[in-house]
Amino acid sequence: MKKVIISFFLATVPFLASSQFVKKHGKLKVAATQLVDEHDEPVMLRGMSFGWHNWWPRFYNAGAVKWLKEDWKCNVVRAAMGIEPDKGYLADPRGSTALIKAVVDAAIAEDIYVIIDWHSHGIQLNEARRFFGEMAKQYGKHPNVIYEIFNEPDKETWQEVKTYSEEIIKVIREHDPDNIILVGSPSWDQDVHLPAADPIAGTNLMYTLHFYAGTHKQWLRDRADEAIARGLPIFVSECAGMEATGNGPLDVEEWKKWIEWMEQKKISWITWSVSDKDETCSVLFPTAHSKGKWRMDDLKESGRRIREILVDLNR
Repeated sequence: MKKVIISFFLATVPFLASSQFVKKHGKLKVAATQLVDEHDEPVMLRGMSFGWHNWWPRFYNAGAVKWLKEDWKCNVVRAAMGIEPDKGYLADPRGSTALIKAVVDAAIAEDIYVIIDWHSHGIQLNEARRFFGEMAKQYGKHPNVIYEIFNEPDKETWQEVKTYSEEIIKVIREHDPDNIILVGSPSWDQDVHLPAADPIAGTNLMYTLHFYAGTHKQWLRDRADEAIARGLPIFVSECAGMEATGNGPLDVEEWKKWIEWMEQKKISWITWSVSDKDETCSVLFPTAHSKGKWRMDDLKESGRRIREILVDLNR
């Protein structure tokens, strides 16, 4: 074990080489509640989520992926495809899919993992069937790919989310029998106790937990601990250090507690987001080049801090 000291964190983590990450770890799977690699060794993915593709399409390119891998040391990226908003998948399925594929292809080329995220707050069953069928058919042979089939259910019940998820899992498994699938839960992925009590049958399924450290405190970690104790595999596919609105000041101390908790539990995590909106959680200023090569003065405080954490933990 190697001691890694970050400017505002202290964590103990195994040394990970990021240059050929997928080649080293191969096809991922779930063993009990732990994400493991093809050698049955626990593995942690740490990286960045792109912002909504329909509002920040300029970052959905190979250059940005390459920079996140090489300079930020990400071993995973998340392509967040907006569904309902203007210019989202419902309005432009072909253009939306093309942008997601650009990120997926780049991640495969860079030998890192990639999450294909159906970034919706509502159920769009027929469209999701079509999209994930296409993605699984094209990319199911690649160990790099992870499917996130429902970003953040909000008002849906667990039974509604479960029924939808079972349908989409069936579509994916027709073409891809074993890559990881991430399943959401009600209340913006905070109600993980519900699938813990009534999980979906199947293999290599994990359940997403989302937190924003300025809003979500020890109560949510306690809930997640209880879900894990009941056998639920957890993957934090979206998180950050400010309020759940995406704005407000960074709660550095609470963020530290979350990072330490995930590192202790060996829970993979993704930070939101690669975008340049005027808000705390968008890690870039508008000066940032679309294809990476970002200078320090292109990064907001959240960007500088998370880059430092990723470089230290994933080097």
